[in-house]
Amino acid sequence: MTAEITIMNASAIAMAADSAVTIGNGKEQKIYNSVNKLFTLSKCHPVGVMIYGSAELMTVPWETIIKIYRKNLGRRKFSYIKEYADDFLKFIEKNNVLFPKKLQEGFCFNAIGGYFNELIKQEIDDKIKKINPAPRLASQIENEIKQIIIDAIKKRYDELIAKKYLQGMSRSYEILIRKKYAKFVNKVIGDVFQKLPISKAANRQLHEIAVCIITRDIFSDALSGLVIAGFGEKEHFPTMVSYEINLILNNKLKYRPFKSFTISNSNNSCITPFAQGEMVATFMEGVDPSLNFYYDSYLTALFDKYPDIIVDNVSKLNAQEKSDLRKKLKDMGLNMFKDYEKQIIAYKRKFHVDPILNAVGALPKDELAAMAESLVHLTSLKRKISLSAETVGGPIDVAVISKGDGFVWIKRKHYFKAELNQHFMVDYYNR
Repeated sequence: MTAEITIMNASAIAMAADSAVTIGNGKEQKIYNSVNKLFTLSKCHPVGVMIYGSAELMTVPWETIIKIYRKNLGRRKFSYIKEYADDFLKFIEKNNVLFPKKLQEGFCFNAIGGYFNELIKQEIDDKIKKINPAPRLASQIENEIKQIIIDAIKKRYDELIAKKYLQGMSRSYEILIRKKYAKFVNKVIGDVFQKLPISKAANRQLHEIAVCIITRDIFSDALSGLVIAGFGEKEHFPTMVSYEINLILNNKLKYRPFKSFTISNSNNSCITPFAQGEMVATFMEGVDPSLNFYYDSYLTALFDKYPDIIVDNVSKLNAQEKSDLRKKLKDMGLNMFKDYEKQIIAYKRKFHVDPILNAVGALPKDELAAMAESLVHLTSLKRKISLSAETVGGPIDVAVISKGDGFVWIKRKHYFKAELNQHFMVDYYNR
């Protein structure tokens, strides 16, 4: 895990990222505080990039991908930050050296197999274990098992087929994938379900599910976040775009846009956290998000139960009158809760969020950097003094990007001593 933030106003954008990375197998974990997550995307132009989530894309470190792209980009420039992002994403999905066909298919196999195994086969196994062993014909038990399999597969099929297509995906692309990788999917089905009796209809649905996993808005927790920010040649105010990225198959990247923001005359400031952002939300809104969720959940339950308590204690009403009164009170309670939510949101906005954003709009570059670093440090401090794992920590890298000065490092860690490697510093822009 990680904590990162971008803070923007009309003059500049500050980016800050911690250095913690968690490595483990699910049971055992090790945390290192020395990972780079903030980079220049161009050595010549005011564009930066941050990564969070998985530090790798299909075994290839993001640092390697970024630096190879940066060399490939050279002095090329784009009018808008979105064009830098599009070019970077296109570079990733068309790079057959970093992501050869065999690697793409291996990760796709794992993604489909993992979904089949964890969400379908596990459900089937759990339900089969609960079959009543009372004396019955073997054919009856066999039919029950077949129905369990049909229901489990159909449930996931109905759920996934309703998902929307990801950017760049379409029905025609699904047809291509289904045809091209039919044998591949059959192998996944055979490996996961083995001797289970899969009907022809259920088999077709499994093929559709496999295609949906590649083309639809379905992501596992093991994804990478990518934040690109700065100024394009025609942009006078900073822009930030971000994406969540999963894998590549058939030289097509599976990703979805996440958060984006452009400073303008009418919106002159923005604070955007990534990954672990609960402390930023607490700072901005005056209340911890989990505590806020508890308040809302408790009040929702209270407004739902309180009419029952009132009606049950009124003895002079018949059953129909009680039902009518209960419905009326619940409708009133729902409206009151909605009004409460509006009032709370308005209060947070007026007395917490807007004053901070107004101040950020006037901050000079050095104060933007200090604020970004402080908010990441706040998340790190919370992890340090709580009993949870310190998944945020280590040195905090900070940079400020402005139209005139470009990408400027405020704080940056090195794995080597700069004074012993002067050739690296001298050659940085010459390479």
